[in-house]
Amino acid sequence: MIYEGSDTSPVLEINDLAVAYKVRGGEVEALQNISLEIQKGETCGIVGESGCGKSTMAWSIVNFLGANGYIKRGSLKLLGKQLVNQTKKELNKLRGNQVSMVFQDPMQSLNPSMRLGEQMKEVLTTHFKISNDQAHKRCIEMLNKVYMPDPATVMKRYPHQISGGQQQRVVIAMALLNNPALLIMDEPTTALDVTVEAAVLDLVAKLREEFDTAIMFITHNLGVVARTCSKVGVMYAGEMVEFASVTDIFDNPQHPYTQGLIRCLPKIGNDKASSTLYPISGRVPAPNNRPEGCVFWPRCDYAQQRCKLERPIVRLIPGTNIQARCHFSEELKHKKRQSLQNIGSEKVLFQSDTTKDPILNISKLKKYYPMRSNSVWEMFGLGKKRYVKALENASFEVHRGKTLGIVGESGCGKSTLLKTIIGLEKASDGNAQFLGFDISKQISRRDVSLVKELQMVFQNPDSTMNPSYSVGSQIARPMKRFRTVPKEQIPSEVIKLLKAMRLSPQYYDRFPRQLSGGEKQRVGIARALASNPDLILCDEPVSALDVSVQAAILNLLTNIQNEFETTLIFISHDLSVVRFISDEVCVMYLGQIMEIGPVHAIYAPPYHPYTEALLSAIPLPDPHLQQKHIRLHGSVPSAISPPQGCRFNTRCPRRNLLKDPAICETAPPQQVSIDGHIINCHISLEQLKKIEPVINLKKVASNVV
Repeated sequence: MIYEGSDTSPVLEINDLAVAYKVRGGEVEALQNISLEIQKGETCGIVGESGCGKSTMAWSIVNFLGANGYIKRGSLKLLGKQLVNQTKKELNKLRGNQVSMVFQDPMQSLNPSMRLGEQMKEVLTTHFKISNDQAHKRCIEMLNKVYMPDPATVMKRYPHQISGGQQQRVVIAMALLNNPALLIMDEPTTALDVTVEAAVLDLVAKLREEFDTAIMFITHNLGVVARTCSKVGVMYAGEMVEFASVTDIFDNPQHPYTQGLIRCLPKIGNDKASSTLYPISGRVPAPNNRPEGCVFWPRCDYAQQRCKLERPIVRLIPGTNIQARCHFSEELKHKKRQSLQNIGSEKVLFQSDTTKDPILNISKLKKYYPMRSNSVWEMFGLGKKRYVKALENASFEVHRGKTLGIVGESGCGKSTLLKTIIGLEKASDGNAQFLGFDISKQISRRDVSLVKELQMVFQNPDSTMNPSYSVGSQIARPMKRFRTVPKEQIPSEVIKLLKAMRLSPQYYDRFPRQLSGGEKQRVGIARALASNPDLILCDEPVSALDVSVQAAILNLLTNIQNEFETTLIFISHDLSVVRFISDEVCVMYLGQIMEIGPVHAIYAPPYHPYTEALLSAIPLPDPHLQQKHIRLHGSVPSAISPPQGCRFNTRCPRRNLLKDPAICETAPPQQVSIDGHIINCHISLEQLKKIEPVINLKKVASNVV
């Protein structure tokens, strides 16, 4: 199939590719029957859940499959040249030259013991006869093209001396130094803030146009695909189940798996009261345990007997330009539309009584971390002590049964706020009242009955689960510690919690290593619920999960809140997720609250200029939607010496609205309020109301997939 491109001959051509790994007792096929083409100047997105084979396909292109991996059959051509069975010497000429790769974690590509300039120049000197001075000049030019501030200084630094977003820009610059024909990007923005992610995606689009490079963009974020890609391949269990242009994938998905992925996405205009997420049941099968027939049938809502017996082939769906691996794509179109009508129209949510006292009351809460110094003067107490001002003057209330979402870039103080509330950190100043009790003390000094009512779900469940204890014993421990139920009832209560998490009783005796990432997170939530708390703090609980598992967790938290009247504080860098689950939203920047209010008010004007920039950076899962292009320049300032006046003044794109912009640098921002919506900004409310919305939320809400 030929898509838009400057040349009809593909840069990358994969035909019937199969990749296998030798294991004890035989082999396992990780990839089966993969076929795709990428033209010059195109970006092809590869999407699918973890374990679908996305990264394996990328590794097969450069033959980085390990000692036991090999290409079993099929053809793989780069610029018309066959790559299968090439010698190591021939492949080394291609790697970093005609084919470059950008990884999810830039530190996988950067040597921590070498200066960045030396690492970059090595890419050029390895493949070309070029002098050190010429290589240095070329590296400076490329760093300028990726908008790296002060590139000459960056060349002299080590990787740990620059931010994560800057590390990723260095890696992208390295990948493009030799003007490769094919650039492979494997989840390059997953670990980045939404503002840095937006800048990197803009950079990818600009560089593709400038260098006319073919790009394979691997991601699980369909919003990123909609923003950057021209066509999309959807992978499941080692197979390509659908392949089409990006507009066709979002407007008219033909495979049930693609439809399922899109139904899992929280739309920016929807919330938990008006919509429902539909997670895909089950999980991706292991390569050695794939079912007969269609590999997706055990999780498919429309599976028939033929699906269980006969493996479908990739075919062009009549009346479309879409290739799909499904027996019944034409017949599913009507069923698909009917199944998604009136989503959430009968949903009943717990209504909190806001006339009662709030369950949590935070007033001018501060957390400073003292800076250690080797200075002789400071060691003897003669110098001025320096502090990291991680949290400053945070004030808000949370009512029973409500969810407060907290958003902001890394380093803004979100996690510090939660750690101070939970008691892992002692507050430096201010008041924190929970159920009328003072919780500004550390957890070791709190009463056991108070600890029982405050629990936390962490971002990484592996770091909080003991690998030596079974799932059941870890959920039972809080019940024993806080005497939630009589001792003899604990096993039955654990099983009840497992069922509430959509986990069978068989999970009681399983160990953490036997669970998937989503299952571990469900166990973490179950353990937090074991003491029947009034408040649960959630620190990025879905950021590392596939969209289907994310949808299941969000539905689960909503159901828990309705059933137990539980109050939630929910941290996330994904503003679509926060919009879906929250009743109120708090926007933080450099340790301070910039804006707080009802969720519907935060996502429409008037809003703080920082909130406006965050909304502009969201990758929307709809290629037709337009949003304003607002990008923040520079990095977040240091919390050791934050800017005077408004902390956002060094990056604010709206300072020109003020008659005297200098006031932002000298005076703290004024607080403006309307119907419980508080904005801390020098710009008047009338001026903020005149700003055009970043996203047309009415259009978003009307788009039903």
